[in-house]
Amino acid sequence: MNEHMTMVFIDLTGSTAAYEALGNAQVADVVAKVTQWIGRVCEAHGGQTVKFLGDGVLTMFTRSAQAVEATVFLQQNHTERLQKWPEPLRMALKIGMAGGTVIHRDDDVYGDAVNLASRLADMAGPHGIWVDETVMAELRQEHDTAPTAGEAGSRSVMDVARYRSLGMIRVRGLTEPRSVFQIEWNEDVSTDLMTVRGMLPELTQPSPREGTGIALAWFGTTKTFAMQELPVLIGRTPDSGFVVKDQRVSRSHARIEYANGALVLTDLSSFGTWVRFSENSQTEVQLRRNQCILHSTGEIALGAPFEDFSAPVVAFHVGSLSVSG
Repeated sequence: MNEHMTMVFIDLTGSTAAYEALGNAQVADVVAKVTQWIGRVCEAHGGQTVKFLGDGVLTMFTRSAQAVEATVFLQQNHTERLQKWPEPLRMALKIGMAGGTVIHRDDDVYGDAVNLASRLADMAGPHGIWVDETVMAELRQEHDTAPTAGEAGSRSVMDVARYRSLGMIRVRGLTEPRSVFQIEWNEDVSTDLMTVRGMLPELTQPSPREGTGIALAWFGTTKTFAMQELPVLIGRTPDSGFVVKDQRVSRSHARIEYANGALVLTDLSSFGTWVRFSENSQTEVQLRRNQCILHSTGEIALGAPFEDFSAPVVAFHVGSLSVSG
């Protein structure tokens, strides 16, 4: 049977390190309890558990709005709970969501949406929720057709969280780049967010103007690049536009360019690139030969994730060029 569904893949990060630190029995018990809880939460929000995959759960929903409500609830409650757990057990959630036609066969589900949800979960990184354009289009449609008055429960889920367009991102295994959005679930929100209603504004990118660009800083070295000076390469060799001398940094590690009205960071490296933004520092974007949009201020970790305190980290600021380098 073929039908349109919103597929959601929810994965626990850091389980390998947890097994190494605490042993199989204790961690396996925690993973089992967390994944079972994930399944129950999704089902309580109208979803259906397709299967458990070790430290991951594949679920599906008939409505994207239900899927977003469930995943925001999961991130809020699980993140709060992690603060009370010992460090090795702080396995965060990373979540990917995609909509499309799927095929049910032998108690399993197949289709492009399943594969895309899994890959978006990998790219979202700890505490992240990434969704595709199909999911966002369904949310917008529901918002446009929702009643403007009446019971709070009849209003659109579009007020559950803010969202940010990450632009066109190349997804591993897919030939064409996909339009991807990040759900911003933890910006000045509380665990009773579902009862707070209001418009969901998209965080749009500012239009480029004269005197704008990007400033990069690492270990006392600051350089600014105007839009017309891009692209610029970040790398280990002296001929890179911005040099970071660390063995984990590739010779040509990442490229920053101005494309389609936005500053785009592309990972070119052997070991990967991680990005986080100042206004949402708990969520990291992990790049492996793919792209994300840079905006406002934040940091770029090269060759190692932010949790590695020795990782080479480049600070960036997008906006007016007021720093001379």
